Amino acid sequence: MKIKVPTFPESVTEGVLIAWNKQVNDQVQVGDIVAEIETDKVVFEVPAPSDGTIKELLIKVDDSVESEQAIAVLEEGEVNLSVSEAAPTEEANTEVTPAASKPSADAPAGVAARKIMGEKNLSRDEVTGTGKGGRITKFDALNAAANSASAIESSVEQRVPMSNIRKRIAERLLQSSQSTAMLTTFNEVNMQPIMDARAQYKELFEKQNGVRLGFMSFFIKAATQALLRHPDVNASIDGSDIVYHGYCDVGVAVSTERGLVVPIIRQAENLSFAEIEGTINQYAIQARENKLSIDDLIGGTFSITNGGVFGSLMSTPIINPPQSAILGMHAIKQRPIAENGQVVIRPMMYLALSYDHRIIDGKTSVTFLRNLKEMLEDPVRLVMNI
Repeated sequence: MKIKVPTFPESVTEGVLIAWNKQVNDQVQVGDIVAEIETDKVVFEVPAPSDGTIKELLIKVDDSVESEQAIAVLEEGEVNLSVSEAAPTEEANTEVTPAASKPSADAPAGVAARKIMGEKNLSRDEVTGTGKGGRITKFDALNAAANSASAIESSVEQRVPMSNIRKRIAERLLQSSQSTAMLTTFNEVNMQPIMDARAQYKELFEKQNGVRLGFMSFFIKAATQALLRHPDVNASIDGSDIVYHGYCDVGVAVSTERGLVVPIIRQAENLSFAEIEGTINQYAIQARENKLSIDDLIGGTFSITNGGVFGSLMSTPIINPPQSAILGMHAIKQRPIAENGQVVIRPMMYLALSYDHRIIDGKTSVTFLRNLKEMLEDPVRLVMNI
């Protein structure tokens, strides 16, 4: 029996095998992770299709692979695993190891990671494992090598291969700048009403829904209502056609150690605050543990990115094609503003809307951002949809 690469979606053409978790003559049970494959979006785990023994590895680490390509030969049959090799018991699983933690001396490490650690003279205690169960991945080893004083002198250059996800980010950013007529319009929003609403209802909200009330759900709710009023901002260009989407699939940018990923909140216009917050929370956990699937990242009609979590005061976000617009949130800063003829101090945030001028004109972009500001500064509008 051949062990094959999982079927890739249409938007993914190839991947790279980054680690063998099993070697020739190793016994496996159905579902055991045999290998890991990185695409331009996520890392796939390749499970054993049945019980048996690995007889041959058909490709090497760092080789490119295609959808449904055979990568190993498995001889089916009963396996006789020792106690140390057997699957962990339910009792052993009651305590979950954090995904990013300092592994012990016997923490698992992929083949590529062990090779890099050997070349850079890194011990396992010097590498933070971000894989499942604290497993050390190739990227963990590369990051440790780049940051370790014992691995590189500050005055010496280091050349490391660009990861597939970083290559894809670079390609898409270049594609966006070359294929869209991108402009950005700015506005600012007084965050005091939202902050007051959160302070008043956060405990009750968390008690009833089991999830914390954050800022992002307010922005997503406001964005979806504004998108429905301004369908051009939610549309995309396909050749010489404009495609108007009757739904709001909102991508929320999440930063991980491997790069930026943008999971999609499907039909966000139909979700409650609690459903939005729960989805965001789940995506954040999956992103940190490299558990996002391709389906989580495909599609999207509009995106939101929050540079404010890193302290950005103002920036120009780049459109994620084929989408036509992206909203940039920024840091909340106490600033003096005029209010009813008086100068007052308020928590203010700059908003940036980058848009494709081929499909969205200046009036639409400015009106969209103004509508967003009005709803955020008066959250009752979000409930009443006005």
